[in-house]
This record gives sequence, structure tokens and C-alpha cells, in this order.
Amino acid sequence: MTAIRVIAAVIENDARWLLGRRPDEKRHGGLWEFPGGKVDPGETPSDAARRELLEELALRVDTVGARLLVVHDVGSSFVIEFYEVSTCGTPQPLEHSELGWFGLAELRDMRLAPADATFVEWLSLGAPSH
Repeated sequence: MTAIRVIAAVIENDARWLLGRRPDEKRHGGLWEFPGGKVDPGETPSDAARRELLEELALRVDTVGARLLVVHDVGSSFVIEFYEVSTCGTPQPLEHSELGWFGLAELRDMRLAPADATFVEWLSLGAPSH
């Protein structure tokens, strides 16, 4: 099975992170996730972040920083790469059923997609925050 790369944008503002609720009809429907999407062939993670966040959230990407964590989505060929991303604009839920900004304590209690839950666990263990 060939791995399908997916970028997940870790957008933080004042110790709160932007997450979206996945549409019910999609894989992990109804669960919360860090926004992003598939990296197309020949695309860099930075290019994918710019394209996906514009399509899904109407956000302009200022910078794509460090890759923080890579998580295989169990039961699929998706490999989720979590990147620090800074953006401009107000996010609009063009793809997600709902958007929100959440602190770490809230994230720990949310119904998250499995890879996103792994990332939040990693974040909770004292991952550096910028």
C-alpha cells in the first residue's frame, strides 16, 4: 500500500489551536481535526498547506514552519504530517461542519480523529510551543 501524505496545519494563537469538525460523510466524520489535506504529487508540504487552507478555510498562509510529528492513520494509507503554520485572515468553514479555537485542556477532552488525538497527546507531553 502506497503512503498518501497529508499535511495537518498546526495553527496556534495565544495557546489556542484551530480545529475543524470533519463532515459526517467523510472518514472519521464528526470528529475534530487540525485542518489540511493531501499533498499532491510534486507538491511541497508548504505548497499543499497554502492550497488546502485557502480551499478549506479561506486563509492565506504566511509561513510553514517545522514538521512537528508524523502519524500513520491506522487502517488507511494516510500518513499525517503535522506542521507549524501561521496564517492571515479569519477562517471560514468551507469544508468543515464547524471550526473553533481550543486550549490544550479542551483538546484533551474532544472527540478527535485518531492521528489528531496522537498529536494532542504529543503536545500534552510538553512539546515545544511557539
